[in-house]
Amino acid sequence: MKLALWQTAGFPADVAANLAALDGTAHSAAAAGAALLLCPECWLCGYNIGDAVTALAQSRDGPAAQRIAAIARQHGIAIAYGYAERDPATGQIHNSVQVIAADGAALSHYRKTHLFGRDERACYRPGIRFETPFDFGGFKIGLLICYDIEFPECARSLALLGADILLVPTALTDEYAAVPDFLVPARSVENQIHVAYCNHAGVENGMRFLGGSCLTGIDGKALVSAGTEDALLIGEINRRARDAAALTYPYRTDRRPELYGLLNSKSD
Repeated sequence: MKLALWQTAGFPADVAANLAALDGTAHSAAAAGAALLLCPECWLCGYNIGDAVTALAQSRDGPAAQRIAAIARQHGIAIAYGYAERDPATGQIHNSVQVIAADGAALSHYRKTHLFGRDERACYRPGIRFETPFDFGGFKIGLLICYDIEFPECARSLALLGADILLVPTALTDEYAAVPDFLVPARSVENQIHVAYCNHAGVENGMRFLGGSCLTGIDGKALVSAGTEDALLIGEINRRARDAAALTYPYRTDRRPELYGLLNSKSD
């Protein structure tokens, strides 16, 4: 199965322009044989847009979601996108990712559980749970967002729920190169999963993004990766590679959960 990762500078605070760009990118990704297109964190409205997020947040079935569903149907490709979600029941805003199938149906949805820094905590409310991985193309796919992947418990939790692949939209700035260079590959190896890590490019209102999007194999090596500029990556994964790698890195089968109780306790 082929996955597409869209590393883009996007159009901060311009939802219409981002949706227009998505139409062309979805066409290109589908033409390259990709079954799913992954966009960055908060791609729909932009990440570093301050108070504008309040006006631009939408419900998970709002106008933008309906437009993205139409694009998915038109090009025959699933689309996973980061956006600012307004919960119509509470009015609270969440940093979320939604996956729309190629037929336009909603496949999965996740709210970021680990918010990073003062600005995110001022704009968003954290999610309260992980979502069960969903079936797609013969694989089970789990969802995380940016900072979540830097906590080993997050990836391990989804792996134990059966995930073969993690989709991770991100908005990583250029001082944190250790994340795609070391942490993302480690999550793949230690959990025997693929990680699709999709970042922004360029500079957004003074915030410089690292780029460095990648799709890691089970051995931690990048199947495809980007530099700092806009890029559309196409990477292919298969189950045989996972099964072969599990013989070399048998971490999941050799775990001893009875020893790990301290991981569930709070430290002082």
